[in-house]
Amino acid sequence: MGFFEAFGGLALALLGAGLAAVLPGIGSAKGTGIAGEAGTGLLCQDPSKFGKVMILQVIPGTQGLYGLVVWFFAIFSMGLLGGDGSVFDMSVQEGLRYFAACLPMALGGLFSAIAQGRVAAGSINILAKKPDDWSKGLILCGIVEFYAILSLLASMLMLL
Repeated sequence: MGFFEAFGGLALALLGAGLAAVLPGIGSAKGTGIAGEAGTGLLCQDPSKFGKVMILQVIPGTQGLYGLVVWFFAIFSMGLLGGDGSVFDMSVQEGLRYFAACLPMALGGLFSAIAQGRVAAGSINILAKKPDDWSKGLILCGIVEFYAILSLLASMLMLL
């Protein structure tokens, strides 16, 4: 009996779905933390900028939501929410298919959230020094968001 057969297809599929939820969540926690640290420094000096700081801090958190969407869609596609007992007989090949389909969101979400947190922290510096130009930093955050959306799209298309 090989390594994969010992775990079974369902275990591999659930591992992929779990990674799609957990890794972007970790990245989002790290990214929002980075932006939050920069934001608290600015808010000590100028509390009136709280609304704009909060927007910049929240942006790296979207990857965690995307990961949860992929997790939900994966377990729904597996049939775990339908009460069908046949899902427990999933082949190793099918389990690997789900695992591979969840990897783009897992890894893309992890790394893009951390990168976006760094860009958001830099954007908070723009807000501190040139408050009228803070939307430029928001656009820079959106460029990183594009790659998180591509990761979401890749995983969703592979799960179909």
